[in-house]
Amino acid sequence: MNGAAHASGECPALDIGLLAPGRAGSPTEHATSDQAFLQAMLDAEAALTRAQAAMGTAPASAAAEVTAAAVAARFDARALAVRARAGGNPVIPLVADLTAAVPPEAAPYVHRGATSQDILDTAAMLVAARTLDLLLADLALLEGELARLARAHRDTALPGRTLTQHAAPTTFGLKAAGWRALVLDARDRAARVRGGLPVQLGGAVGTLAAAQAYGTAGPHAPHAPHAPHAPDAPDAPDAPDAQDLTLRLITTYAHELHLSEPDLPWHTLRTPLADLAGALALTAGALGKLAADVLTLSRTEIGELSEGGAGGSSAMPHKANPVRATLIAAAAQRAPALAATLYASLPAADERPPGAWHAEWEPLRDLLRLVGGAARDAVDLCAHLQVHPATMRAHLDLTAGLLTSERVIVELTPSLGRARAAELVSAAAAKVRTGGGTLADAVAAELTALPPRPHGADGPAPPVPDLTTLTDLTDPTHWTGCAEALTDRALKRR
Repeated sequence: MNGAAHASGECPALDIGLLAPGRAGSPTEHATSDQAFLQAMLDAEAALTRAQAAMGTAPASAAAEVTAAAVAARFDARALAVRARAGGNPVIPLVADLTAAVPPEAAPYVHRGATSQDILDTAAMLVAARTLDLLLADLALLEGELARLARAHRDTALPGRTLTQHAAPTTFGLKAAGWRALVLDARDRAARVRGGLPVQLGGAVGTLAAAQAYGTAGPHAPHAPHAPHAPDAPDAPDAPDAQDLTLRLITTYAHELHLSEPDLPWHTLRTPLADLAGALALTAGALGKLAADVLTLSRTEIGELSEGGAGGSSAMPHKANPVRATLIAAAAQRAPALAATLYASLPAADERPPGAWHAEWEPLRDLLRLVGGAARDAVDLCAHLQVHPATMRAHLDLTAGLLTSERVIVELTPSLGRARAAELVSAAAAKVRTGGGTLADAVAAELTALPPRPHGADGPAPPVPDLTTLTDLTDPTHWTGCAEALTDRALKRR
């Protein structure tokens, strides 16, 4: 059956997410579909006609007819895609089909004064706005889950790890608060970008010349053209300035679509895309950091965390894979390269670019989809994340107090001096690593072996800790510094 469909030229759904489980079924997948982009282009076209009607340069009936016809389900998206090859973008065949779909009296007001890039750029901003709204909602949910974890595990100690090795103790609450801080950073940047997404309207080369001409001529212009008159004849007293009228069209257009009004047409000034790429790449990286930590701490030999409802294996029944974290990590791996393509399109040539603009479409959609899917997965991951404090505590004891070596140096410095204390603790740590025992025992032995204080030294020798004190000093749960206070401070951020 599949072979027959291929041979006959039939084209079933092309992109159903079979190889993209990270975004499959997510709200952002629907918001970035071909149908969603088609609807956004139609929304842009209809809003342009409505804006002109609001300005009095097009009949209200035309705006109503174009808006009624601008429904994606009425158009053949696949046919538009194939026909787009002729002109290099889908707006050209779409304008033809939309013009044919409205009554003849409304047809002249379709796409009037615009160019293809105006519509496709505006549609991209609409799709981005609608997707960012979904993303921001998920980031808000994620922030709440991470705040819950940070509060619940404010005092839960675990080994801090640097360069893959146990370093010094920290708390899981501080780790979760750090994840939350990254998510809030991403939220703030995404919200700022969302608020500034602009419409695009410039006409052929960004001068709005056609929009100006249409707005000041014809029966629906605010004033009819004047007959030739003597050079000293006064102008009509109520004639609005043509350029001001045209610039007001951008304001009205932006209002119709609930997007921002740009200072200039940005056909080759691609800051909006670069800002969007940066915010999305940052969000992917923030979520990726969370996933990287979960993947490490859920390894079988570590087991400090585990995913609730973890995934299985097609071959090994015993597996409980951290699937959500894996999919988030995959998104974080891909996002920088997609963002790089959008950044690479910044040096767009002339007043309309050949290739640079066209190169943006697919990476932008992939980036929106990836990050939206990753945020969805991160909410699910953190809502069901299982934390294992007993395992964390056991791991703190694996190195018999070595995680507290820095603290022991601090405590010995008043009596031995910083350099001598560091040398003594280093020697004790080496004995623990090679011969076993605890750091407290090894330090006590090193202190006992110290030569007596030189005769005639000024004053009594400062006391050195005894074994009982050393045992308390080398308890890792007593060496988490300001982790709890830092967690509390981080949770004050809203």
